[in-house]
Amino acid sequence: MSDLTTIARPYAKAAFEFAVEKEALGQWSEMLSFAAEVAKNDSVVSLLNKSVASDQLAEIFVSICTEFDEHGQNFIRVLAENGRLKALPEICEEFLILKKELENQVDVTVTSAKELTEAQCADIVSKLEQRLERKVKLNCSVDETLLSGVIIRAGDLIIDNSTRGRLNRLSDALMS
Repeated sequence: MSDLTTIARPYAKAAFEFAVEKEALGQWSEMLSFAAEVAKNDSVVSLLNKSVASDQLAEIFVSICTEFDEHGQNFIRVLAENGRLKALPEICEEFLILKKELENQVDVTVTSAKELTEAQCADIVSKLEQRLERKVKLNCSVDETLLSGVIIRAGDLIIDNSTRGRLNRLSDALMS
């Protein structure tokens, strides 16, 4: 996978720079997301693993991705010519990372013992936006193995405010 990410990065950057220049980030996000899903399809994966001519692969993708504009179709053709259609999911992922950086946005995962209310979510978003100085997109999940509290993950930052986390910190403090 890391090889595909390395391969994907320059294509994602080129697509991102083009989308920024044309003020079409939303459109390109949608196109790449759709193309990535097409590339993950089992039938398409088997086609990509066979020795099918690049121009035929490009035409198959273009015929499936009918909503793509001329530039999107050209992007697909370039990927096909260079044998990079398998990297479309990683290209999309890298593109979305660049888009979030430009928009100064961060995805945050909040795991709680119980379902959070809208007011609690809004409070978490508000405090994280102040701390991270970015727009926060919250993804909440419930983990019933937690006794209480929340675990917040934003990139490399982890805030463990669960009961287990507090007990572990207390134990470490008592041991030192």
